[in-house]
Amino acid sequence: MGHVQAILSAARFAAEKHASQRRKGKAAEPYVNHLIEVAHLVSTALKELDTNLVIAALLHDCIEDAGVTAGELARLFGPDVADLVAEVSDDKSLPKQERKRLQVENAPKISMRAQTIKLADKISNLRSILSSPPTDWDFERKKEYFAWAKRVVDGFKAPNPVLKAEFESTLASFHTDRAEI
Repeated sequence: MGHVQAILSAARFAAEKHASQRRKGKAAEPYVNHLIEVAHLVSTALKELDTNLVIAALLHDCIEDAGVTAGELARLFGPDVADLVAEVSDDKSLPKQERKRLQVENAPKISMRAQTIKLADKISNLRSILSSPPTDWDFERKKEYFAWAKRVVDGFKAPNPVLKAEFESTLASFHTDRAEI
């Protein structure tokens, strides 16, 4: 299977697995839009194509949010993709605050490729909060989320420079536009 076909197969799989999910923001966008944005951010930040990394970016929430197993991902997309997705997945059996704490603690320990997915995911989430925040989030809740995301990203040993610059720009947008959000 060629690169394009492999990526499109992953996009189709992700769309099917997340079909009933929506983003939490006011716009309630289809969840697959987030997955595509993360994969796009990853693909445009790479110096050379890493098909498995782009596929893992598309599938990064399948284990956490769609009930897919690492074994299923390995069978369909290979062990490299499955390992990357597992590496960026939270253990949903843990309380939310513990999962967030572990993301900060584990940030320096994850692979460079996993850091790339995590960084793109954080950018997408921050953009979503800026453009269409959850209706029950006040300014303080948004501020806490941005601060937590920064702690995670600051833990990365050598983040992708293109994505790191975009992350910093998105953080700056929050501080500049805070009167509007």
